[in-house]
Amino acid sequence: MKRIRRRVNKQTAIDFAVYLLVRTLFAVIQTLSVQRMQPVCNGLAYLVSDVLQLRRRIIDTNLRIASPNASDQQINETRRQMWAHLVMMACEIAWSRRRLHLSNWRQMLDFPTSGIFLRPFLEGRPMVLVSGHYGNFEIGGYATGLFGIPTMTVARPLDNRFLHRYITQFRGMHGQMLVDKEGSADIIQQHLESNGTLSLVADQFAGARGCWVNFFGKPTSCHKALALFTLANDAPMAVFYSRRTTGPMQFEIGCNGVADPREAGPELGGVTELTCWYNERLEKAIALSPEQYWWMHRRWRDVPEKIQRRMDRMAAKQAA
Repeated sequence: MKRIRRRVNKQTAIDFAVYLLVRTLFAVIQTLSVQRMQPVCNGLAYLVSDVLQLRRRIIDTNLRIASPNASDQQINETRRQMWAHLVMMACEIAWSRRRLHLSNWRQMLDFPTSGIFLRPFLEGRPMVLVSGHYGNFEIGGYATGLFGIPTMTVARPLDNRFLHRYITQFRGMHGQMLVDKEGSADIIQQHLESNGTLSLVADQFAGARGCWVNFFGKPTSCHKALALFTLANDAPMAVFYSRRTTGPMQFEIGCNGVADPREAGPELGGVTELTCWYNERLEKAIALSPEQYWWMHRRWRDVPEKIQRRMDRMAAKQAA
């Protein structure tokens, strides 16, 4: 028992030290200008990508799936730009609390598809916002709350409870509520029944029992629940993204389409059809700025033989 207690105390001390380091780095970043951080981000990206080669094999494999005709030079450049984007993303999260407000959001955010995106909200209906690990999705969630649209986000808690509490506070500043993905079904259902908005990251591998569809031309597994939330609750699904445009702290908040159960389009024929639909639209969003996607995730894994045969039959049927 004493050994277990010492181990727990040691891990708590490590977690708190990491939390203090992150808070210190954020405090330093908040004092610096965009111009000073840009070369720092580029330098760190080169270090991680070319010197340490962190997750290089996975990143390069994923990039070749998405861009089979890309040259080695293009793959290397995209990988380097992806790491620079991730470092800058952390900086933007640190800056947003002090620099992005209702009084100045027009200087940093462009919302070209606001009419498509806002209609279901104005109708007072539940809604499912689907995004991916693309652009600065944390700014996207921050911005929707800033506009008076509170959302519920489903995510696994961080192992470091101090960092988890800090990030939860950041997300909750303007009404974004975070719930644990384990055992949250009843909470989500009540939220949708009260015409709430659900915000979900849709590009996470769902295992062998998920819904298998093509993503950039190769099968991957998606969680069935995303489509079911829309189909079972008369809740329009919007593919939502927040990508950096002309530079740091400059974003396009975009909507790549809305699937409305009341319009009964072909994408609403079932779970597979709707899952295909939102993955296709995520692809189109990522194609706008591929260097802003998280290519280090293992999005594609081995396809079970039974699933592969079924998908081959479906492809042959569509081609006939």
